[in-house]
Amino acid sequence: MDIRDFKAGAYRNGYQYRYYMPKKINHPFTWNDDTINALLEKASLKLGELNAYARLVPDTDMFIQMHTMNEAVLSSRIEGTQTDIEQAMAQENVIDPEKRDDWHEVRNYVIAMNQAIEGLKSLPLCNRLIRQTHQTLLSSTRGEHKNPGEFRKSQNWLGGASLADAMFIPPIHTELPDLLSDLEKFLNNFEIRIPHLVRIAIAHYQFETIHPFLDGNGRIGRLMITLYLVANGVLDKPLLYLLDFFEKHKTLYYQVIAKFAFQVFRRA
Repeated sequence: MDIRDFKAGAYRNGYQYRYYMPKKINHPFTWNDDTINALLEKASLKLGELNAYARLVPDTDMFIQMHTMNEAVLSSRIEGTQTDIEQAMAQENVIDPEKRDDWHEVRNYVIAMNQAIEGLKSLPLCNRLIRQTHQTLLSSTRGEHKNPGEFRKSQNWLGGASLADAMFIPPIHTELPDLLSDLEKFLNNFEIRIPHLVRIAIAHYQFETIHPFLDGNGRIGRLMITLYLVANGVLDKPLLYLLDFFEKHKTLYYQVIAKFAFQVFRRA
């Protein structure tokens, strides 16, 4: 399928609201755009340079530890957590009690990433591994009452105080098993011959659109990018940290998302 002809999804009627139903993605994608090809080549070269760094530098563990911690701080900050890198690296007993929930969220992100990387030694990047990572991420934090490690069984939404004024409503929960099965197949279907960066970009979009958890979707969706690259040998170690870029360009990111949502709504 030419990617220009791909219809990302459509709105469907729920009970007193409309939810967005994404199209399945487990099929080939093609394009005839020289700009995409040029950008892919440039990005692939940069990833190769990054991977060479991991192979040439004798000990990258400290580098990975520091950047993982910084990634955790930035990722949690997007979700509203207020912890800086110095606090994140401190021991719990020196953290002010009112800031310990934030501290736990950052530390859980680090633990979740490390466990997921270890899990890739015995599992592919699959729904089981994603659920395990989510359970670690939300354990003993403010999200512990939002079913850590379980895909949602109720409707969620983004923006607004309720479904009535939500900015975006993901698919109804009864559609999740089929959509998540399709996503898992796409992540691991290498009969579909497309560059890894295109595959994970499409998969990341699909995951965030499905929004399968009651909380933590943004953090898991961003973490999934690094896990995919490690799982498929694009990177030997988790050396790619995207949150600094997302943080610097978050206004543009939100504008693009809002524009996309408006265009889909207008066509519906």
